[in-house]
Amino acid sequence: MSTASHRPIRSFVRRQGRITIAQRQALEALLPNYRFTKEHATKLLAADKQLILEVGFGNGETLLAMARERPEYFFIGAEVYRPGLGRCLLRTQQEQLDNIAVFDRDVNQLLTDVLPAHSLDQTCIFFPDPWPKKRHHKRRLVSRAFVQQLATRTRVGGLLFMATDWRDYATAILEVMAEQRCWQNLSKTGNFVSRAIFRPLTRFERRGTQLGHQVFDFRFQYQPTLNNPE
Repeated sequence: MSTASHRPIRSFVRRQGRITIAQRQALEALLPNYRFTKEHATKLLAADKQLILEVGFGNGETLLAMARERPEYFFIGAEVYRPGLGRCLLRTQQEQLDNIAVFDRDVNQLLTDVLPAHSLDQTCIFFPDPWPKKRHHKRRLVSRAFVQQLATRTRVGGLLFMATDWRDYATAILEVMAEQRCWQNLSKTGNFVSRAIFRPLTRFERRGTQLGHQVFDFRFQYQPTLNNPE
């Protein structure tokens, strides 16, 4: 019997885009050295290094800026877009940043097979693919299953930052997170927060703002004791 119906729904498609020669060479030469593995995780945690995960870093603009400004953290960037991976690897090498590694497969594989339990200090999901058509909403990254799995890899008190410029996705995120008692919404109004000081404004965001798109920021904290109030 076919198992196709039991395969997990992916939140991405592998859009190849136009890749430059330099980006392709970076993937071939640098990816093996910068790919995040179980061994990296073991060494970093043994050294008591704080880990930040960015899911879907695109061309690496935000990931690089955060790593530059926060050298005390180690950043893991999850991305499948190969031109973006190549660009990020080139910049990482050129700037000699030693606090970045990338994961070039489905982020769910990173959470289930690579990262130890409760090892992440922060996770950033900035402007994930909104999958705007209703029939594609099931592909959105922020789902009940995803945030439950992310919780198993987040330290107590760890933070989850998100941002989107799609209002209906923002509403859906609030609905998903409201079901998860272990994730506490840190908004004083129970919905959105101001942009995190460490999150740089990207060209994508500036362009969206100029077009009149409102940006919705979120901040949640992992508090598993909320599941079992005394």
